Amino acid sequence: MNEYDSDRMQDLLNLSHGFETTENEDEADLLLLNTCSIREKAQEKVFHQLGRWKKLKEKNPNLKIGVGGCVASQEGEAIAKRAPQVDLIFGPQTIHRVPTLYENTEKLNNAAIDISFPKTEKFEHLPSSPGQGPSAFVSIMEGCNKYCSFCVVPHTRGNEISRPLEDIINEAKDLASKGVVEISLLGQNVNSYRDSKLKTKGLGLSNLIREISLIQGVERISFTTSHPFEFGQDLINIYEEVPELISYVHLPVQSGSNEILKLMRRRHTREDYFKIIDKLRSARPGISLSSDFIVGFPGETDKDFQDTMDLVDKVGYDESFSFIYSPRPNTTAKDLEDSVHMEVKKERLKLLQQKLENSALSISRKMVGETRKCLVTGVSKKDPGEFQARADNNKVVIFPCNDESLIGNFVDIEILQAQNKSIRGLLVG
Repeated sequence: MNEYDSDRMQDLLNLSHGFETTENEDEADLLLLNTCSIREKAQEKVFHQLGRWKKLKEKNPNLKIGVGGCVASQEGEAIAKRAPQVDLIFGPQTIHRVPTLYENTEKLNNAAIDISFPKTEKFEHLPSSPGQGPSAFVSIMEGCNKYCSFCVVPHTRGNEISRPLEDIINEAKDLASKGVVEISLLGQNVNSYRDSKLKTKGLGLSNLIREISLIQGVERISFTTSHPFEFGQDLINIYEEVPELISYVHLPVQSGSNEILKLMRRRHTREDYFKIIDKLRSARPGISLSSDFIVGFPGETDKDFQDTMDLVDKVGYDESFSFIYSPRPNTTAKDLEDSVHMEVKKERLKLLQQKLENSALSISRKMVGETRKCLVTGVSKKDPGEFQARADNNKVVIFPCNDESLIGNFVDIEILQAQNKSIRGLLVG
């Protein structure tokens, strides 16, 4: 979602002021930091980066520095007090106002700040995407109403606001006309999407996916992020109905313990989660799953942690993100007594990540010998003599190739080898 916002800011500033991107910070006239505040560590990285940029501003007083995203939304004026070198501060919902804020920095002695929540206004003011490459993000909703006890998102991105279905379809059609073949639908909780013009339960995410699958040129569809509480049967059925929908779903569980899930205010149990997984695998055999896990939540016992390890064994994940619990401002969990020692948290994280890596490797090895339909996304980052593609289950596949005309096209690749962090294959035919 931050990638989407960053790309759109670049497009906007290019149109409004002729800005072009540079890889060299010393050349920049404007430095923008788009931020995330899900974890405390990410927030501290913001101020570390601003400290480095302060030296650049001392060399070039005309340099403008901006902080956007969730840390900006959370901290507001406190950023300017702690880092007075910052000229503009804006939240995720006001990225469309960056050109105006930039102009205001010329008139103000203090930082130009706008961290308001103007619903879907930003989508009405952002320029159409240039559609560079075969894949593109399309944001369908913002915010979250779940208020999980550990999560700062409802406070930094606001309540759930969905875009009109017609606007999303038009954006997807425009991208398809520019050569985009894969559309990734984005939102903090995409399962809660409702066409904001009609707000009827029949026009949710499943209906949107069905509509996008009918757009000429769109051959692959994905979405993120989901919440188990709202993963309904209509969405599960779509995996049977729409072959363009990839065989992959990111479904954060956070913990395998019902006691911890209750403290997290997740609104689902481990049993609820298992039922969803079983239905998904029935609707789309071989579907790949990824998840998020929080280790060391306040009050987590050895049994609670073992319940999480047991859940991983039962589900079998293809990819996962796991972190030690980080207390965030304005959340109810920060007031819970944290009785888990940090060394215990670190050991649990290590054990969980080992199990998750083994699970992913086991699934990758089962692909060896198969031929998969893959979307060629570009040249490999590590070896210019190789290309990378994504299989229909979202796995990245590396294969030898030097034909750039294949980028953006679907090809068949035979899977030859599975390693810890990569899968290698060979172009068929």
